[in-house]
Amino acid sequence: MPIEIKELHIKINVDEKAAAPSIAASVDEAQIMRAVCESVEQAVNIEQRKKER
Repeated sequence: MPIEIKELHIKINVDEKAAAPSIAASVDEAQIMRAVCESVEQAVNIEQRKKER
């Protein structure tokens, strides 16, 4: 039996006490954002394929 996901909630915790952002931190942040974008795109593609059936 297939499971349908109607909503997706993502929660994150931000540590405001972290040191000033450095080049390494911005690279990690960029990688994280890229991974999140790819995940969202994959979820959208899966939903579109389901609708085509």
